[in-house]
Amino acid sequence: MSNDFKLNAQARDVQGKGASRRLRRLENKVPAIVYGGKKKPANITIAHNELIKQLENEAFYSHIIELDIDGKTENVILKDLQRHPAKALVMHADFLRVSKTKKLKTTVPLHFVNEEACEAVKLQGCTVAHSMTELEITCLPANLPEFIEVDFDGVEAGAVIHISDLKLPKGVESVALSHGADHDLTVAVVNKPKASAADAEEGDASEEEAAE
Repeated sequence: MSNDFKLNAQARDVQGKGASRRLRRLENKVPAIVYGGKKKPANITIAHNELIKQLENEAFYSHIIELDIDGKTENVILKDLQRHPAKALVMHADFLRVSKTKKLKTTVPLHFVNEEACEAVKLQGCTVAHSMTELEITCLPANLPEFIEVDFDGVEAGAVIHISDLKLPKGVESVALSHGADHDLTVAVVNKPKASAADAEEGDASEEEAAE
């Protein structure tokens, strides 16, 4: 996967809650940290508007980012994000350094496709319940997918989709499945429609007639 996302950052020497508040209020910048690899953690700042703009793209959350820190570039992924509980503000961001030759562990979103078009939902009145919306994976940076697809084409009523049912891209492995079959978690369930009260009464009557 190519580096389609770029961020500019500056090294940050002053730390602490007071300094972070001043950055956000007076300079409209987000305090952040870069860690991982053989280098020491580095405290940085990023323009809030620039970060917010990138966050509008879902792929940014699971994509390799080219981070320019005072002219020096590092490849990173977004590892954690702290948002204000009431305002549209990013309070802090964590970035993890990645190596082209070393596998990384991260989460990617799940995209559910053909959900409304599948026969079980469209014709049989089934409903789909999602048990997870993202999947933890491990892979080389070059193989990092933007998302994992969950395809409901041909899925029958009452079906349970597990992680093992997903078609992972080449070079991508599920972290959960690496721990064994007992960790083959449920991704989604196609629930059959509940019987109406009239159907239930009709069923009871049929049972009584059969008993007689």
